Amino acid sequence: MSMSIEEVNNFKQAPVEGMLPAIAERWSPRSFKETPVAAADLKIILEAARWAASSGNGQPWRFLVGKKGSETHRKIFSTLVGFNQSWAGKPDVLILGFAEQRDSKGNLNKYALYDLGQAAACLCVQASALGLHTHSMAGFDHDAARTAFNLTEDHALGAVIALGHQDEPSALTNEQLLEREVAPRERKPLSEIALLELATPFAF
Repeated sequence: MSMSIEEVNNFKQAPVEGMLPAIAERWSPRSFKETPVAAADLKIILEAARWAASSGNGQPWRFLVGKKGSETHRKIFSTLVGFNQSWAGKPDVLILGFAEQRDSKGNLNKYALYDLGQAAACLCVQASALGLHTHSMAGFDHDAARTAFNLTEDHALGAVIALGHQDEPSALTNEQLLEREVAPRERKPLSEIALLELATPFAF
């Protein structure tokens, strides 16, 4: 199936009336241009992460930000599995998120990863609001990332986030990537995730 950027974005938009556009229009393409992300946009996107909610206002999230051409970008890219390396070299920014699992007193923060997820979600939604796209990747070598950035077991790794300008789906030359790019988005029904108790859907 051949689609333009506009067509695939309309196709992927969440069909939920009243939802914030930045959320409804957010999806995770793999077709990116090599166009640089403006420094002002990148700063606002990271500010959105900075202002996320956190347990006890601990703010345990940290983001290693690699602009293309930088050593940080090279290190992050080198940890990606082959499938992700086949497309993630084009977006201008690669971000590796992690959380400090211990507070300033050395106490374990059991909600550090949850808080990192909140900050990462704010980052992605802000990017969407600016007309940019993100794609989060679990497919990377955790040990290699820890070695590259001197991270310890007290640093809980999240995901690698590609950030950049979307390209036409047809820019993907790999057939498997192209099929995924234009495939329908699927979500579990609300009755499966909004519950009164286990196996009992919430009644709206």
